[in-house]
Amino acid sequence: MNRLQARFVELRARGRKALIPFITAGDPSLEATVPVMRALVDAGADVIELGVPFSDPMADGPTIQHSSERALARGAGLRYVLDCVREFRRQDADTPVILMGYLNPVEIHGTRRFADEAVAAGVDGALLVDLPVEEADETRAGFTAAGLALVPLAAPTTSDERMSRLCGGAQGYLYYVSYAGVTGADRLDTQAAGHRIHEIREHSPVPVVAGFGIKDAASAAAMAVDADGVVVGSALVTAMADAPDVKAATTRAADFLRPLRQALDKARPGFVPPMDR
Repeated sequence: MNRLQARFVELRARGRKALIPFITAGDPSLEATVPVMRALVDAGADVIELGVPFSDPMADGPTIQHSSERALARGAGLRYVLDCVREFRRQDADTPVILMGYLNPVEIHGTRRFADEAVAAGVDGALLVDLPVEEADETRAGFTAAGLALVPLAAPTTSDERMSRLCGGAQGYLYYVSYAGVTGADRLDTQAAGHRIHEIREHSPVPVVAGFGIKDAASAAAMAVDADGVVVGSALVTAMADAPDVKAATTRAADFLRPLRQALDKARPGFVPPMDR
């Protein structure tokens, strides 16, 4: 059992929903990334999604687009991202780390080389926003051979046929995009999203987590009723955006995340599906 599977098994045994914060590597500063990752774990994060800065983040709204621009301007390339994970692993051998980004940097680096180096650094999986399931077989094979999970995305517009294909190749967890659009928008319909998530969980071989539109404790708790966990990104990135130093960044990150952890722990657990069959 790998680190990501073990974490979700542990969460299920404790009746706990996963809290998965997203940050962009290199923002609000190069020096802050690893301390912020550690502060988020201390504040209750179960998995860390670490954004790989990219020049054309088409699925992201202005908040994360700008964070990528700032990080790239500071020199936060793929080597820096992997170095951050390697440094994080020196003190944390247990918290899963997922890289979230786009296909182009992976292909430029070489799919198998990327996977091998990511695993060596301590990465557990990768979520490639612009890799359609119809074209994912080769990438998944390379990742699987290296021991890196390819985390799929699904959306409200995903057809039943396509959802079946996504579930068939799902690894780690399935990321459900709660609405059609870019990150950071304010259009979350928790009732509609919850209904769809409940349907997906009945067929998914891996946990289903919800992201997009989750910005505070109330929205996190509402989405966690039906999901196995929630991802929060834009609101957290905003909270840290103008932090003047590392201490301020870590304090803001932890202060933002703690109320979400508390809200998830107070929420009643929903239906629990079979795990990784």
